[in-house]
Amino acid sequence: MPRRTTQLYALCSVSATIDLMAKSTTHFSCQNCGASYSRWVGKCESCGAWNSLLEEAAAPSIKAGKTVAASAVRTERLDSIKAGDRPRFPSGLDEVDQVLGGGIVPGSVILLSGDPGIGKSTLVLQIAAALAQSKHVLYVSGEESTSQIKLRADRLKLAADGLDLLSETSVDSIIATITGGQYDLVIIDSIQTMAVDILTGAPGTVGQITASSQALQSVAKGRHISLLIIGHVTKDGTIAGPKILEHLVDVVLYLEGDRYGAFKALRGIKNRFGSTSEVGIFEMVDSGLIPVPNPSASLLAERQPGPGSVVLATLEGTRPLLVEVQALVVPTSFGYPKRTAVGFDLNRLNLLVAVLTKRAGLNLSSADIYVNVVGGLRITEPAADLAIILSIASAHSDVAVPGDLVAFGEVGLNGEIRSVNQVAKRLTEAKRLGLSRAIGPKFGTAAGIQGVATVADAVRLLNPSKDPVINRRDT
Repeated sequence: MPRRTTQLYALCSVSATIDLMAKSTTHFSCQNCGASYSRWVGKCESCGAWNSLLEEAAAPSIKAGKTVAASAVRTERLDSIKAGDRPRFPSGLDEVDQVLGGGIVPGSVILLSGDPGIGKSTLVLQIAAALAQSKHVLYVSGEESTSQIKLRADRLKLAADGLDLLSETSVDSIIATITGGQYDLVIIDSIQTMAVDILTGAPGTVGQITASSQALQSVAKGRHISLLIIGHVTKDGTIAGPKILEHLVDVVLYLEGDRYGAFKALRGIKNRFGSTSEVGIFEMVDSGLIPVPNPSASLLAERQPGPGSVVLATLEGTRPLLVEVQALVVPTSFGYPKRTAVGFDLNRLNLLVAVLTKRAGLNLSSADIYVNVVGGLRITEPAADLAIILSIASAHSDVAVPGDLVAFGEVGLNGEIRSVNQVAKRLTEAKRLGLSRAIGPKFGTAAGIQGVATVADAVRLLNPSKDPVINRRDT
């Protein structure tokens, strides 16, 4: 064999060997669901996400037939465990305690998420400063230096002399710091910047997020330290990283609202120590996020009654809230009418428009419909259906809804108005703010409500002199 051919053959053999070694020591993980592949693919077969695979170092495999020795662990009887040994402690902000169910549970892991710039770091720094007066708190930032945190604290005029700061991204170093001190609360800002030394993947990958969260959780549970973690969100509004991050923690909080608006809502999505779907209302001012003591009055402070404006009595967890629902109905300039919803599900809006067209006779096929929930809140309760229906009908017929009227009720596909829960709480909140009249379901409601059985009955109330106003059509 010629010498040049021998060299090429040897070079190809070495290249193939290196390639096989690389394939055996690395794999590709989906950053959306955590699925693992031996080679890169454009679309994840597990969750359907595109371009979500990143190459990571594979974990060492255990040879077949080889077992790992483990010792037995002592169990505890349920009736011998005292749950009240470590009571909750307040966070320093009443609205946060409302969402958490009464305060922070020692040893709990709390995940706070929200859009960029919504105020997550501001909120946790306020909590840390308030607790540092009586508790030992460690604030760990992987995004800012300690001097930058100091500048933010000075801007917010926070007295946090007893707060410990650490600018670090290595989870191993953070755990060593935690075990070396007696901390009551540790704040991680954010989990996407953290990494464990044993993995070679970059911070923010599925492997690093999972390993970092599990390591921090293990230390927090073992030493009864409360852990508050900030998590990023994706462009779809979900928490970045694998779903195991949400399953791993005890509490999941979302900070919602318009980035440039005054009001922010802290919503509880998961809570192992209290009720879910609680919400706390905050107002963004120069000194940070301050709790709103009377959310309903604040949300209705700038209301101007008119066509398309209806007050909704909704429930956020156990708290009744009054919010203004606005609708605008105009003739469309295109062949296909437009439907837009802010703070309300668009698919639900399309369903209600179809019910109005079929069951109440409103001709909305040639009209653009815009619905807005004032204040930056997002309403998901089915009891908002009746208020949305009335606002659209009011805007369509150009008839104003009385300013002292509040509405609530679920709408079915047959046009019936279904009953809702906690009616007494809704009416009490409405009367407290001077709203003396209410429209709601006819069946299963308390006294003091003008009950309606169908959507057509509700629309007819807008203009009783005509029979009914639903026959009118905008020109």
